Amino acid sequence: MKHTAETFMQRLRSAGIEPGDSEELRLQKSLLVFASGLVSIASIGWLLIYWALGPKLSTTLPFVLQLTISANLVIYAWSGSFPVFRFSQLAVFLFFPFIAQWALGNFVNASGVILWGLLAPIGALLCSGTRESLPWFVAYLFLTLLTGIFEFLLADSPIARASPVPLRISMAFFALNFATLSTFVWLLLRFAIAERQKAREALEDAHRLLGMEQERSERLLLNVLPQPIAERLKDENQTIADGFPEVTVMFADIVNFTGLAASMTPQQVFSMLNRIFSHFDGLAEKHGLEKIKTIGDAYMVAGGLNTRHAEPCAAIARLALDMRAWLAGEGARGPQPIQLRIGIGTGPVVAGVVGKKKFIYDLWGDTVNLASRITGEGPPGSIQCDAKTYSLLTGSFVFEPPVEVQLKGKGPVIVYRLRGQNPSRRSSTMPKHHVGDGADSAAPMI
Repeated sequence: MKHTAETFMQRLRSAGIEPGDSEELRLQKSLLVFASGLVSIASIGWLLIYWALGPKLSTTLPFVLQLTISANLVIYAWSGSFPVFRFSQLAVFLFFPFIAQWALGNFVNASGVILWGLLAPIGALLCSGTRESLPWFVAYLFLTLLTGIFEFLLADSPIARASPVPLRISMAFFALNFATLSTFVWLLLRFAIAERQKAREALEDAHRLLGMEQERSERLLLNVLPQPIAERLKDENQTIADGFPEVTVMFADIVNFTGLAASMTPQQVFSMLNRIFSHFDGLAEKHGLEKIKTIGDAYMVAGGLNTRHAEPCAAIARLALDMRAWLAGEGARGPQPIQLRIGIGTGPVVAGVVGKKKFIYDLWGDTVNLASRITGEGPPGSIQCDAKTYSLLTGSFVFEPPVEVQLKGKGPVIVYRLRGQNPSRRSSTMPKHHVGDGADSAAPMI
């Protein structure tokens, strides 16, 4: 019982609006309750005026109208049935003015009170829709014409000529009816337009927030995937896997990471890796290369997966030199120097998106395996390149003499250790298309 009473009071306060209502239904409910309140106020005013005029005019109809509107509101608040409330309230708006005019005798005696019946089709238009309002408008026209016909036929009868309302009072009520009804119609339209404007602004705010969330999602997606792959993943509902005939792959491992981490707290380890890899991300973007992933203390980058760079192999070499130089210079922190082992391989790879949840963009193939394995076979601070990479970079970069390393599963492999960029060829090997300020940050000769 207590819950029912609370629900009843809540519906009275909120015009019967429920949390799950659409914006249009909320507006319709608010409009009809607003119109009911206006008519109720008007009926009280008419009741007071009729009462002041004395026994010549009956106060029964205004009083009954007030009770009917109030009863409809109470029943609506109790049941919550808006369609029933809408029909019954519009019916009251339509029929009561005609009943009042018929009771008073004619248009003049009633001061055109049937104009109030226009609230029914207007209310239906605002609270139901254009199609649903048509029957109410037709009913209003029919009752108006019917009243006019009867008054035309009975104009000369003694009953019609007998007027219980003085002419001056009748004229005053004509002005009052026209002015009040016009005001009510204007208020209803103004209320509807203002509420729709609020709904439109709320929708625009929602669209703006949605756009911001979409941009944020786009940025997050581009942090995980290269832009062309991200676009394809959004547009295509299929597996993404591509073969590339020549891609340069680089792995960079932190030397003695286990020993370094043993003397640090977890927060310090995270801070160190985040600082180093965040700087590497900036360098990779500057050189127009694609960061693929980090694996523990290893950093993987690839060049040749997009058209952002005309010479991806040279860009990878410059990136490796920049990474090594930064850690040896301004990137060095703490009592123990941080060094890298870097391995670079060039050749065919397969690239694609793995998984449906927490997916990653990854590379596979012998080129990836070779770059990963020669990384671990070099001394600290070395940048080891396979034969294909060496053939693409020779002349533009300086290398140490070739050395032979033993790789598990592959046997002896010749690698070339990159020392630095050839000063005489530095300007000719600058990237033609890359992201960044275009400055060359290659390390000095070592």
